[in-house]
Amino acid sequence: MIGLMSATAAGAAARDRLAAAWPERTRVYEGPVGEAVRAAFAECEQVVCFLATGAVVRLLAPLLADKAADPGVVCVDEGGRFAVSLLGGHGGGANELAREVAAVLGAEPVVTTATDSVGLPGLDTLGLPYEGSVAVVSRALLDGEPVALEAEVAWPLPPLPVAPQGPYTIRVTDRDVPPGEREVLLRPPSLVVGVGASKGAPAEEILALVEGALREAGLSPKSVAELATVDAKAQEPGIVAAAERLGVPVVAYSAAELAGVEVPNPSQAPLAAVGTPSVAEAAALLRGGELLVPKRKSERADGQPAMATCAVVRRPGRGRLAVVGLGPGARDLLTPRAAAELRRASVLVGLDQYVDQIRDLLRPGTRVLESGLGAEEERARTAVAEARKGHAVALIGSGDAGVYAMASPALAEASDDIDVVGVPGVTAALAAGAILGAPLGHDHVSISLSDLHTPWEVIERRVRAAAEADLVVTFYNPRSRGRDWQLPKALAILAGHREPATPVGVVRNASRPDESARVTTLAALDPATVDMMTVVTVGNTATREIAGRMVTPRGYRWQAAQEETE
Repeated sequence: MIGLMSATAAGAAARDRLAAAWPERTRVYEGPVGEAVRAAFAECEQVVCFLATGAVVRLLAPLLADKAADPGVVCVDEGGRFAVSLLGGHGGGANELAREVAAVLGAEPVVTTATDSVGLPGLDTLGLPYEGSVAVVSRALLDGEPVALEAEVAWPLPPLPVAPQGPYTIRVTDRDVPPGEREVLLRPPSLVVGVGASKGAPAEEILALVEGALREAGLSPKSVAELATVDAKAQEPGIVAAAERLGVPVVAYSAAELAGVEVPNPSQAPLAAVGTPSVAEAAALLRGGELLVPKRKSERADGQPAMATCAVVRRPGRGRLAVVGLGPGARDLLTPRAAAELRRASVLVGLDQYVDQIRDLLRPGTRVLESGLGAEEERARTAVAEARKGHAVALIGSGDAGVYAMASPALAEASDDIDVVGVPGVTAALAAGAILGAPLGHDHVSISLSDLHTPWEVIERRVRAAAEADLVVTFYNPRSRGRDWQLPKALAILAGHREPATPVGVVRNASRPDESARVTTLAALDPATVDMMTVVTVGNTATREIAGRMVTPRGYRWQAAQEETE
């Protein structure tokens, strides 16, 4: 819950706007502001004060206890112009909260945490349990000191400016080892514990078995991702309670799924009880990985038969491939989600000219793999290969990466051994359409005239189909020095089904500084004025030029009725 309070009418107006936007997340504290701050500080995970920063500092000073326990505090000026991350920027989530508050109020987020200020991800904000000297190693990164990354377990991380070796270390490990003096341990969720249990097995017996298995294998409980079992045992109280104590979910599989997993220690007992010769080992191994602890049974002080079994598997880190659309070129048409993925990726793959567009958004330490025109398939293979190594990869394309861009070759190359995320972008057709007016107001189609990858016979058939169906057509890749006859041919096909006066929009470098646009007609368009940086939009039989803009009517009945009466 986020506590909100203010001292003046102006502050209350901004406060109430935030409360209205987040009714489920916020609670307004009324009354004297000092009492309100104290109450919210004690009761809420985060606090937003619509007060002067000096006043908030004085109110908070006697309340501060521990960096790990204090709530995150954001201070918003009474005019709603700035959202300042004041306390708990990382641990309390105040940095991200300041950005969220600013987005709602139209304010400017103010974040002064050292790592955030220079574009470095905080080691305590990576979403992984951590141990060790976070402040010392973070300071070394900020000062440009050599910090080594030792990944004992491959895991996708955001970019970090690390060196092959150095006096400071970031170690990614699931082993139960203490951190060194100048070291931070990051604990990836790489361990899966398979659990089998008899009916009524006590949680203490299951928990002691699991913790003992991890301890003897030298593995950290902080790297346990889940307890896996058969679905018949998913609601077993002892398993559920043990998972809660470990802070992990219970993941269950059917007996048929588990029976198909080859295990080193099958048994008749679970086969008779739940229909599979293995529960613990099979559940841990079902999604792949290395068996670190074979099936073992619990031990009971009363000498009675064991009621629980467990096995531990290390699953490899799944790499992450984000296919990111950069939009048509203008920075303000790059979506926030795309920008976030660029900051998250430790490896960026893209066409050199697109990399240049967003190089300033990359975090220090990002590895850039760029290539020139014509290397699309190579870039797709490279991006997938880097993701398979366990990296967080961004593969970029202009417009929307799924439209005549990199998503198709990359996803054709990728299998289910990596996570794939698509980030949509503003397409060239949409950017050009907005500049021209509303040419895409009704059914429309985009067709690339490049026959480098598609035979012209196929392209021509599609153009004829669009012409016969009276669709608005946007031509991508309309003309180059080596391909100068395709556009005239396509226009001639459309001219066989549309009037010579049909509006045609020609937009070059949409949304970029040298943008140009004009509306002409099907008869008047000179193909020689078009190049590869141009998008050509041909209207349908209903498209009109109105006040210099292309408009394709949606066909609303009320408009038709209005036209009949005029």
